[in-house]
Amino acid sequence: MIGGGIAGVSAAAHLAPYGKVTLLEMEATLAYHTTGRSAALYVINYGAQGTRPLALASRGFLESPPEGTVDAPILSDRGLLWVGTEAQMGVLEEMAEQGKRSGAESELVSKEGAIEILPALRENWVAGGLYEPLARDIDVAGLHQAFVRIARSNDADIRNGSPVTEINQENGGWTATAGGETISCDVVVNASGAWGDLVAGLAGVAPIGLQPMRRTAFMVPGSQAYHHWPMTVEAEQHFYFKPDGVQFLCSLAEEVPEEPGDPRPRMEDVALAIERINEATILGIRAVNSQWTGLRTFAPDRDLVIGEDPTAPGFYWLVGQGGTGIQTSPAYGSLLASLATGSELAPELAAAGVDPAVTSPSRFR
Repeated sequence: MIGGGIAGVSAAAHLAPYGKVTLLEMEATLAYHTTGRSAALYVINYGAQGTRPLALASRGFLESPPEGTVDAPILSDRGLLWVGTEAQMGVLEEMAEQGKRSGAESELVSKEGAIEILPALRENWVAGGLYEPLARDIDVAGLHQAFVRIARSNDADIRNGSPVTEINQENGGWTATAGGETISCDVVVNASGAWGDLVAGLAGVAPIGLQPMRRTAFMVPGSQAYHHWPMTVEAEQHFYFKPDGVQFLCSLAEEVPEEPGDPRPRMEDVALAIERINEATILGIRAVNSQWTGLRTFAPDRDLVIGEDPTAPGFYWLVGQGGTGIQTSPAYGSLLASLATGSELAPELAAAGVDPAVTSPSRFR
């Protein structure tokens, strides 16, 4: 297993009961990059064709994780309000239709309805909204740790500070070299996020065309009085914000191509986000408490990539989560395990309509 973010530990947790799992993470700590910088929301009406059924199938685990795996609930009430101007109402209406097809409980609301839900909206800016009351905040660190606990309880070997330097096919299986040690295995799972194509290259597997995209988030002063407000996202994703304790977490929601690495915030992105939020609301943001940047990695068709590469038996992809990797992690870990072991899909995946062909890497071959 290559990569110790949410994808890697979910796959490790689901595969460890079937045999020996070794997880290799290049950084000194797990979840250092994208997972550790995510402020995730559980929301059904979001993402590509393969994402939505996986989000639906993940609900059971997120609501009721296995006993002993968490110290506090993973989900907490939040709600999601998409908002738009008069010119964007068509976008919201289309999103509402997508929500119905996805099984999301969302509803279109009027200008007055949107302002009632979020009193900070400017009357001369907002024309209406789309509200999903059952969208919930995810305790990302708690969820990641739950998978780590499950993996370790099944004797998974998790190694930090172990960058993979070589991957080879040998005797019908694979070897991976990390930290000066060569490990033999039947299956390699590439869960390395923004580094996915680079890891494939080490194995002699053709790239998929993954594109990491930078996104900056920042914290500004808020108030405990606003703690019940929903996450608010502009209809075309030009900004978002949500309460976080006595602060607001804000973002420009930008997608800018970036090489795999450790990106740093650009103050012009922060400034533009503040300008847009202040235009749409009466929050009057003037100060920034902190900021950070992460990478959201997309496949060419912006859907997840899960399964065995048809050109390299035993080499499995688990990449391309593109901002939906936290909320879908229970289901795609289960899906990956089913594919790698040749077992039937778990009942919750089948019930949600998960189709392995939709997210298979075969679509790029």
